Amino acid sequence: MKKSNANVRTDLAVECREMLHTEDTGAEIEGIKATVGLNSSQNIKVTTVEVLNETGAEQMGKPIGKYITIESEDMKINAVDSHEEIIKIMADELTALHELRRHDVVLVVGLGNWNVTPDALGPNAVSQLLVTRHIANTEDVPREITDAVRPVCAITPGVMGVTGIETAEIVKGVVEHVKPSLVIAVDALAARRTSRINSTIQMSNTGINPGAGLGNKRATLNEEALGVPVIGIGVPTVVDAATLVNDTMDRMLESMIDETPTGSEFYLMLKELEAEDKYRLITEMLDPYTGNMFVTPKEVDAIIERLANIIGNSINIAVHPGIGMEDINRFK
Repeated sequence: MKKSNANVRTDLAVECREMLHTEDTGAEIEGIKATVGLNSSQNIKVTTVEVLNETGAEQMGKPIGKYITIESEDMKINAVDSHEEIIKIMADELTALHELRRHDVVLVVGLGNWNVTPDALGPNAVSQLLVTRHIANTEDVPREITDAVRPVCAITPGVMGVTGIETAEIVKGVVEHVKPSLVIAVDALAARRTSRINSTIQMSNTGINPGAGLGNKRATLNEEALGVPVIGIGVPTVVDAATLVNDTMDRMLESMIDETPTGSEFYLMLKELEAEDKYRLITEMLDPYTGNMFVTPKEVDAIIERLANIIGNSINIAVHPGIGMEDINRFK
């Protein structure tokens, strides 16, 4: 049996599978099923990874469940057509992850620190939502609106450093009072590839670890903890120093191997180091010079706004039965 990827710094199931898949010379891994689709017109890649049993969970370092990853470089830029296509794809995948009944209540949790831009994805996404639980039985609201929407409420609990309260405690208290049929939690994630920063959205039916993106994991929000199904949505918004150095090393080694065909044995040896061993070596070399340092693009403010719009509108379409692409901005 292969070694688990649990110690490799990534929240993306697609990256955990890639590491296992490469080590296994391309063969599919026991307990794991993966499918890949590509929207060539908008250059959008959708990968579904299913962890089927405990064997797959042990190898992946991820709970049993379904993980859907949408990747597109257009998420970083103001590409309206691509963003609309991503919203449609994401809404369809969210709908398929959990079947809602007509009057089910949905609670959306925007995780993260609104004072730190790369960690403010959750609160920003919540600001794009059409919240409707408070108007469900209001006579003053037109019937055409109440018939088009499902009861949705939202919360941005902040972080323990600001509130002094564990995020899971706040969310659990709200769940016990509101009694939703589904919780959707949005947060920043961590990735091991710089190419996936701000260009990747992961959805899963296994919940989410608050604070994962900034290396400060708190108590998990999942069905076991909250008593209701939890869909986790996340985007890797920062990269840690070790990952940045690791990616740079890989590119340098590839270039050196290409340019020195007769003396590349040493470079090949370095390139073939296991990902976990190489990451640990880089971390040890950087410490204590960089510490727990994270890097994010300089245009992160605009990127977070675009990503929040994509995620918020995808949730709106997925949870409200009468809301489509043409309606997403009508009721805001």
